[in-house]
Amino acid sequence: MSTNFVYMPPQDPMCMVYEDDDLIVIDKPAGLLSVMGRLPEHQDSAYLRIRQQYPLARVTHRLDMATSGLLMFAKHRRAEIAISKLFQTRCIQKYYIALVDGEVQAQGMVEAPLITDWPNRPKQKIDFVEGKAAKTCYQPLDYNAAFNQTRIQLEPITGRSHQLRVHMQHIGHPIMGDKLYHPEPAKFALKRMALHATSLKFIQPFTQQPLDIVATVPF
Repeated sequence: MSTNFVYMPPQDPMCMVYEDDDLIVIDKPAGLLSVMGRLPEHQDSAYLRIRQQYPLARVTHRLDMATSGLLMFAKHRRAEIAISKLFQTRCIQKYYIALVDGEVQAQGMVEAPLITDWPNRPKQKIDFVEGKAAKTCYQPLDYNAAFNQTRIQLEPITGRSHQLRVHMQHIGHPIMGDKLYHPEPAKFALKRMALHATSLKFIQPFTQQPLDIVATVPF
């Protein structure tokens, strides 16, 4: 985070989307950290709030602070291990909805390796020599000619930091409101980044129940 960043997380109650004996899935609001930061003023987070209700809860994955949507926690250690294995073996399908700049005319895939842009942290960048493999599938849903922006579905096949944001910028369609990767983040006076984790699909590892958890897109 930049030195002039002031963390002001939303104080609205978190919305619980799904719960069973092993898992909790919330709809994280934009502007709230997924996990606690290093500084005392960055402690408020989705994880800290969940632990106030479920002291044994554990993190299974993360969302960028500016991204809203589905965030899953394990209620116990066995669930954490099981869900981690599902993520590692890519048995959990994750879908996002975004508004991107310009018209995306056809579905496609971005394969561009990512690495931390150290002089400009927390930014990431594409590096075809030293970057880690990253793949994103995208599908346009509709185009708004008045605003010259496309509503798009994104599926990250890998899970690199800032992957969706950098990949969309890479193909010339940065995500609207993205303060790190959009050249005009205040375009159309958006108050947030238009990226939302909208769907998680997987087999519950203990009950073997197919789950398709969905969160409403707020933009």
